[in-house]
Amino acid sequence: MKERRAGRFARWQALACGLAVALLPAGCTLARLKQDAADFYASTVLVGRIESPGGWRGPVVVSARTRGPGPGTVVHRTLLHEPGGYELIVPKGEYTVEAFGDTNGNGLQDPQEPAGRYTGSIPVLASGSGVIASLDFVLAGAGPAGGPPAAAGHSTQAGALADLDAPAFTAENGQRGYWAPMAFFREFGGNIYQLEPYDPARTPVLFVHGAVGSPQDWRAFFAQIDRTRYQPWFFYYPSGASVESMAYLLYWKLVNLQLRHRFERLHIVAHSMGGLVVRSFLLNHGEQFPQVRLFVSLSTPWAGETGAELGVKHSPAVVPSWVDMQPGGRFMQDLFARKLPPAVAHYLLFGHKGGYSLLRPTTDGTVTLASQLRSPAQAEARMVFGFDEDHDSILRAPQVLAQVQAILDSAGAPRGPGAGTGRVQPQFTPAGAAEGPRGLPLLVLDPVAPAAPGRGRVLMPLAPEDSGRALGPVPEGLYDASLVAAGYRSEPRRTRVQVQAGQVAGLSTRLVPQGTLAGYVGADRPEADTPAGSYRPPHPSVQIEAITLTGPGLQRRLQPRQAGADDVLDRYLAGEDGAYKAQFSFVNLPAGDYELAIEAAGYQPHRSRHTVLPGRPVPLAPIVLVPLR
Repeated sequence: MKERRAGRFARWQALACGLAVALLPAGCTLARLKQDAADFYASTVLVGRIESPGGWRGPVVVSARTRGPGPGTVVHRTLLHEPGGYELIVPKGEYTVEAFGDTNGNGLQDPQEPAGRYTGSIPVLASGSGVIASLDFVLAGAGPAGGPPAAAGHSTQAGALADLDAPAFTAENGQRGYWAPMAFFREFGGNIYQLEPYDPARTPVLFVHGAVGSPQDWRAFFAQIDRTRYQPWFFYYPSGASVESMAYLLYWKLVNLQLRHRFERLHIVAHSMGGLVVRSFLLNHGEQFPQVRLFVSLSTPWAGETGAELGVKHSPAVVPSWVDMQPGGRFMQDLFARKLPPAVAHYLLFGHKGGYSLLRPTTDGTVTLASQLRSPAQAEARMVFGFDEDHDSILRAPQVLAQVQAILDSAGAPRGPGAGTGRVQPQFTPAGAAEGPRGLPLLVLDPVAPAAPGRGRVLMPLAPEDSGRALGPVPEGLYDASLVAAGYRSEPRRTRVQVQAGQVAGLSTRLVPQGTLAGYVGADRPEADTPAGSYRPPHPSVQIEAITLTGPGLQRRLQPRQAGADDVLDRYLAGEDGAYKAQFSFVNLPAGDYELAIEAAGYQPHRSRHTVLPGRPVPLAPIVLVPLR
């Protein structure tokens, strides 16, 4: 442990001297580190879900294959222990995404095995940055229902069962995820794992490791946590990847776990840089997860680290997460520009057993005390606790374990339908499309005025198997319920439902295919600030003068509203085109090819072509406008 602690401190010291390469693990060269980082910044993550209407629940192999003359080349392949969400990382290019149910576990597509591929209206065009989402399709064809209970190999499907002693979870692989995040992601992906099958009677606690970390860092917590009340999950990710990319990956994994288990409460405990990943996730996506009520951070560098900034400026090869760790960088500047969701209680724990020197202020052996105690972080925390521990020992100290257990217990038992909440039971059936909607339909519950204090719009993503399933908890009250599915309209558009404590309110909706095209203008960011898997938010200040869609026999023109409330979703529900600031949505479009034109002050006109088919959403990446010179 002493060698590991000294190694972590030495890494920051080496960064400050611009000598990070001297600390590369065995087998990792400067050239390899540089190439790995370059590949990461020049790649796109393809994201989607695979459904199996035929009932196949065994392992699934998913691949991204280049399009062109001949059969193409598989550039990334991943394994799921059952159908669900997947991620593939690819360089710039044109791809086909395909999958098959691996009935015999040999990793090869054999006759009679269920298979499918993404068949969107356009090929998958990877731009070399960010994310392309909603690449959803189904497995069809022959193959037995069911299959092996788990895949032979390392599953990247959220909720896979894990053996903590498996080679994938060792400290050595954690280091690899830091120094070679691209290679790590290709082999292991990033995922939320469970140590045991899901138990709805116990509250899940998600543990998120820090830089150079691995799930084995949490052994003491896993051993001490009250397993009669809590079930430990852990997020394992390449810590050398950009923090924002890993925050989006965390969001996507939790979406799929929520669809699978419908957990009603989730607590999160994060160490070091893992706290930054969690805060970024909560800022960008927390409103979609009211289940998250508690966030405990340990030794998190809330103000970044000067060593990372010096490393970015002077090291001949840069680990991507260093960019986000710079105190003066965009990520750190934006980190407290918004507050956490009001329902999330944050407890800040820090260590100070690191000493002081003329070259470096007081630290916990790795992170400065000033960074751990950044003023906005303290101001927003429910409580702040300090411990005479260093950066590693804080994960094993009995008083820290006891404090975290007390914080978990103080959050109370999960709220059930008997505590002022009820459930809703949506029935939704496709009309005119045998497969049903692609993507994740969204159940929208709008309180009927006057709404009770603290009760606002409820958004709940749905999986196909959620039709006819009681879902919740939902605060009791009167709601207008709607179902949103890209490429569809719901009939009726709204249904009035009364949610009562301890009861289930039913609603029924038909999904009718319609042509749609929706998207947004993304924030201005340099290519180096949009690595693979990163979430590009809508542009905060763009002044769009007109958005025009021209297609078969029609032309529609929108002038986005710049003030008031965002009503794009409301207009979509009402069957109307809408635009607000950087966002837009066109509905009720006949099938055909369209030209999208966007004119904005200070930018060159944007032109792009899209094929629209009813019942087939167009996976439109954020639109990046080019400034006028």
